[in-house]
Amino acid sequence: MSGVAFGTASVAAGLTVAQTCALSLLAFTGASQFALVGVIAGGGDLVAGTIGALLLGGRNTLYGLRLADLLGARRGLGRAVAAHGVIDETTAITLAQSNERDARTAFTATFATLFLAWNATTLVGAVATGYVGDTAAFGLDTVGPAIFLALLWPRLREGGRERVVAALGAGIALLCTPFLPSGVPVLVAGLAALAGLVGPAAPAAPATVDPEERP
Repeated sequence: MSGVAFGTASVAAGLTVAQTCALSLLAFTGASQFALVGVIAGGGDLVAGTIGALLLGGRNTLYGLRLADLLGARRGLGRAVAAHGVIDETTAITLAQSNERDARTAFTATFATLFLAWNATTLVGAVATGYVGDTAAFGLDTVGPAIFLALLWPRLREGGRERVVAALGAGIALLCTPFLPSGVPVLVAGLAALAGLVGPAAPAAPATVDPEERP
């Protein structure tokens, strides 16, 4: 459903079917793709939209640092392909495994399944848009915001810095939206990440004492 919604939103925003499919093939990170076409649809600047998409996709770099040793991908084409598949879902499934062999299998299976499904449904949505008179009648325009809310909601439910950063980012974006061009509020909301760098550190776990070492 998300891929269909993206394909529809992208073509409705003015991209061609070929451009829409190329974006899914080469970017393959849903939140960033929705951010880019959202800015274009709103008449925003393409540069601002691209920067916003890159900022959203930047989290995948952190995922890659975490998965690099676990996946054991060598240099060259194999490493490049593996890097292309580092997204929220593949990271979550991979890190949930108990050993490296299962982690590599889970990553490969999840990546292959999602990549094929995402691109196939993107094509369906992009092509179908040409046969639909009013795409808003199907409510597909609400899928993008719903996906962003789904990404934000788990952070709001967590305690500590995660909740502060998520709430502050959402608040900044809402406050800036009436006054700034489309796409810019997302960039400004990125300043909320600075809140994660301040504040008290998590308390250290209390040290345990071996009963045999007690006096």
